[in-house]
Amino acid sequence: MKVNEGNLSTVSTFILLGFSEYPHLQAPLFLVFLLIYTVTLLGNLGIIVVTRINPKLHTPMYFFLSHLSFLDMCYSSVFTPKLLAILVVEDRTISFEGCMTQFFFICAFVITEMFMLAVMAYDRFVAVCKPLLYTVAMSQRLCALLVAGTYTWGGLCSLTLTYSLWELSYCGSNVIHHFGCEYSAILSLSCSDPSFSQMACFIISTFNETCSLLIILASYVFIVVTIAQMPSKGGLRKALSTCASHLTAICIFHGIILLLYCVPNSKSSWLLIKVSTVLFTVMIPMLNPLIYSLRNKDVKETVRRLITSRLYSHSMKF
Repeated sequence: MKVNEGNLSTVSTFILLGFSEYPHLQAPLFLVFLLIYTVTLLGNLGIIVVTRINPKLHTPMYFFLSHLSFLDMCYSSVFTPKLLAILVVEDRTISFEGCMTQFFFICAFVITEMFMLAVMAYDRFVAVCKPLLYTVAMSQRLCALLVAGTYTWGGLCSLTLTYSLWELSYCGSNVIHHFGCEYSAILSLSCSDPSFSQMACFIISTFNETCSLLIILASYVFIVVTIAQMPSKGGLRKALSTCASHLTAICIFHGIILLLYCVPNSKSSWLLIKVSTVLFTVMIPMLNPLIYSLRNKDVKETVRRLITSRLYSHSMKF
């Protein structure tokens, strides 16, 4: 759909191509993504509930983990419902305003999660390297400020990038070769000079990726040095277990980000961009609760007690 303004045809509605090149895969993909999205919501909601009801989990580590789960639910919910819709209905359109709104939220949540993982790395550094000062160093006030800072920074960066896209003119094709409003897919439709948008994206993405990775790398360098100096095997095992889940989440998250934004922006690379985005927006939010729950004794114990108490109360009714 296009709106004519004099001699200029301005796009007011985009068409999301999705995976329409593979019509035979539409139904199977819908079922797979629906299952993944359901597991994502239940898994992350479960992490949030578990960290709230178990007093043993009222620590900075689980405070940050609950926010990580909240972010996973949020940015999965920005893309996945629309992805499910375009797999089963003929109408693949999305308004210009809706597209910009979708991009704003996915960008804000992803940048926020990027720095939330960095904050969690700092938390692990304090826990392993300064255990006696942990409760003092990671006070409730500091934790709240760190979380508020990540959300604020994510929102500001996203607002800047969204504005840079909003100011461009879209007067050519309105077909987005994607299942959502991803940055490079929107930018490829612009018929005006994208230099400012590209520069803004390059500066913000490079700064955020570099800063977050430096914080994580510095934290884990100190952690490794501290672990290497531990004489006790028990202390070594405990230190490794407390960091293993977080390191796994970091490797998956940043690995897919680097894959997604190192892909050359060309027509031949759209399929790889789509697959990378699916991994990033659909798979990662599902994997994080599995990573943290499967490797965490306290989380597993709380879930086991919840299930047991539910089954017991249910059996008492009969």
